[in-house]
Formats: sequence, C-alpha cells, structure tokens
Amino acid sequence: MLGSEVGEGGCVVSRWPLTAYSVGCARHELRAALSGWGLDHLADPAEIVLSELLTNAVRHARAPRGRLVETRYERQKHAIRIEVHDANDRPPQRRRPADDDEGGRGLALVDALTEQRWGVSSRQGVGKLVWAVVG
Repeated sequence: MLGSEVGEGGCVVSRWPLTAYSVGCARHELRAALSGWGLDHLADPAEIVLSELLTNAVRHARAPRGRLVETRYERQKHAIRIEVHDANDRPPQRRRPADDDEGGRGLALVDALTEQRWGVSSRQGVGKLVWAVVG
C-alpha cells in the first residue's frame, strides 16, 4: 500500500499498486476495518466483492506505469460500501462463461453478494469508480 487514511465517520481510503499482491493486502485491510466497526459478520462476502472488483481493476485498468488504484471502505449503518477507483474509463464487462470456463463469473458473484446493489460511476478527470454495498 502506498498510502492510507482513515476519514471521519468510518471511512478508510488506500492507494495500491496495480499488482495481484495488492488484492490480498486490501482484503486484509478491509477485514480489519470491518472488525473495528463491529461488522465482522460482513467480512466474508465483503472480501469476495472487494477481490472481484479490485482484481478487475488490476487486470483491465491498462493504466500508465506508476498509476495507482484506490480503494475506499465506508461504514454505513448495517452495511459497508466498497469502492474501487481506477484510471480506465470502460465499465466492467459481464461475461457469459461456458460451464467449463474457469473464470468470468466475478460480476455474477458481486450481483449475488450485494443483492444487485452495485454500479459504476465516471470520475472527474480520468477513470471510473465501481461501488458495491454489502449488508
């Protein structure tokens, strides 16, 4: 991680290199934040959602060398809002994998674990943010 800040009211913002290693580190940070907020029961589904969104950013952002991806975890009353900000303007693409494909089901998992409470917004300047609510 290249920087992290804890905002008021239950918010953690971090910046990560676009590497697969960052995904595991971000999951660990999310689990710690949830524990601190008394939302441990959301840790498993929230980690899966974060993993899918951040892995998509790492794989598909096509950002210039040195560009970072940002994660933001915001505590809500009985839920957590997860955001992943990256430099790619294109929204995540849903795939229809064949039964024997090993991948391509990430957004279907996000749909199921968030009860379809997720979306994409463009950012001012460059890129997008993908958000999801778990809980």
